[in-house]
Amino acid sequence: MSSGGYVWTPGPEYLEHSRVARFARAHGVDGIDALRARSVADVAWYWEAAVADLGLRFFPPYRRVLDLSRGITDPDWFVGGELNVADACLSRWAEDRGARDRTAVVHEAEDGSVDSLSFAELEDRVRRVAAGLRGLGIGRGDAVALYLPMVSEAVVAFYAAARIGAVLVPLFSGFAPAAIASRLADAEVRAVVVAESTVRRGRTVAMLPPIREAVAQCRAEEQGPTVEHVIVVGSPGEGETAWSDLLAHEPVTGPAEPMAAMDTLLLAYTSGTTGKPKGAVHTHAGFLVKTASEVAYSFDVGPGGVFCWITDMGWIMGPLSIVGTHANGATLVLYEGSPDVPDLSRLWRLAERHRVTMLGVSPTLVRTIRSAELGSYDLSSVHALGSTGEPWDPESYEWLAREVFGGRVPVINFSGGTEVGGSFLAPYPVEPIASCSLGGPSLGMDVDVVDASGRPVRGEVGELVCRQPWPAMTRGVWRDRERYLEAYWSTFPGLWRHGDHAIVDAEGQWFLRGRSDDVMNVAGKRLAPAEVESVLITHPAVAEAAVVGVPDQTKGEAVWAFWVPCAGVAETPDIVEELRRRVGEELGKPFAPSLLCRVAELPKTRSAKIMRRAVRAAALGEDPGDLSGAENPGALDVVREALAGPR
Repeated sequence: MSSGGYVWTPGPEYLEHSRVARFARAHGVDGIDALRARSVADVAWYWEAAVADLGLRFFPPYRRVLDLSRGITDPDWFVGGELNVADACLSRWAEDRGARDRTAVVHEAEDGSVDSLSFAELEDRVRRVAAGLRGLGIGRGDAVALYLPMVSEAVVAFYAAARIGAVLVPLFSGFAPAAIASRLADAEVRAVVVAESTVRRGRTVAMLPPIREAVAQCRAEEQGPTVEHVIVVGSPGEGETAWSDLLAHEPVTGPAEPMAAMDTLLLAYTSGTTGKPKGAVHTHAGFLVKTASEVAYSFDVGPGGVFCWITDMGWIMGPLSIVGTHANGATLVLYEGSPDVPDLSRLWRLAERHRVTMLGVSPTLVRTIRSAELGSYDLSSVHALGSTGEPWDPESYEWLAREVFGGRVPVINFSGGTEVGGSFLAPYPVEPIASCSLGGPSLGMDVDVVDASGRPVRGEVGELVCRQPWPAMTRGVWRDRERYLEAYWSTFPGLWRHGDHAIVDAEGQWFLRGRSDDVMNVAGKRLAPAEVESVLITHPAVAEAAVVGVPDQTKGEAVWAFWVPCAGVAETPDIVEELRRRVGEELGKPFAPSLLCRVAELPKTRSAKIMRRAVRAAALGEDPGDLSGAENPGALDVVREALAGPR
């Protein structure tokens, strides 16, 4: 599984002084393997111990850590306790004389300009915006969407909404209007905070027009309650509210809105295997405890640390970075722009300039910057590297770990998901790590690899499952109970099936081997084939479409689309470009198919469902497996022939 044995072997600094090592010693546990075992032998013990170790505040305290009276699908955590993420991550430090002047947020724009806020300054702005939101009639339980680049205002808006008990709906800044509208409607969003524009590769990218179009679409289609307020960081239009007007309010006084531990904090939308996005439901206590423990124990970040992850507010790593960093009293560095501007060394200059201690990158980004000369940069502050969202290739992983960082820092390659609120699998800096490895189960996560009958397997590929609940486990799929049960609990009784294929090798190292469902992973962003297909078939030339993800050296997976023309449609290159452009406009340019292949027919089951997995196998030249359920197995030959000919 690994290439060249262990890429990371911990030395005394990590074995003695890392936060996870100190945590283990405090509880009389010898080594990470023993700590993993104890953390799942009694999950309530582990999560309560983490809360105490991290100093997370509940007012009033909880009476019971875990209540499973409603079954494993519906656990209740920290029963009777109340808290608010804004208090636990921000007020806690702003009220501390020794911490209030410490830097909370640093924002660097693509042009190199920098602004920063201390914990006290951030608290003041949050209280002002919270007052402004209340002045607009936004309060507890109302949904507030964020369509923002990685700027300080995103952090302020996040905490301000959380402070008054509103439900956050982060949106990917690359979404097109139709994708935004579907999420606004599903979440019944009342207010949207949007930047007028951002900058990428020196070009101004307008962000307000897609929001205006999405809001108009929701109103025209009468998809339930519509957006009442559009709050613009920049220059608002008629009927819109200026962000500066919210900041002009006097700060709200008193404590943050007290929220029950399992009250909803945010809806994190992800693609499912149907065309409709699904909202994972995360709570104040669950998301806080899970992300705080991940940042502390996996990435070894605490007060004085500097956390920087190249990500987007609309993906789970955006909220995780904010909450996890500030729950630990560390500094969050936000980068707004393209990480290859003005050249491919921007990432190293960013880490050097801000003395970053935990640097989070994607394999796609590393594969891109690997082509450039490394140059000479002071990266001595970097204490850990983070990665998630897509598979590594050994060459890029080892280049980063060995050539860039000389084998002196661990690569914490962790895997979980939007619905997990953190990781299922992660290595820790106190254990040897093989190339591309995910280490082993994250603390408190009772994960396993099982075969089709649910029996544990080792040394062979199986389904990744979890046997016990965890605090950040999604409370469901927003407004769709049956979809939640079907997606995660229907395959193996009493086991969460995550949809990943995994393998545990002879040395106990864990690796993922792709999705066991059809969801694609394009540069770390999940996308359902049905979302692309639904766009393609709106074109008058397209009768049917099948979309699959195929391995791509740069993106991890690329989108390939196979389409059946309507009768009488001539073969013209214009149609292909129209289809590609239409997908980019509807879903976002990153999701436009890199290949569009016209075929006479697609393989289907007897119930007329397109067999995507068989199409993907044909595209990759692999064995499609059992085709006994196919109505027209010969269609695979049609696909192969089309791929071999002009497209």
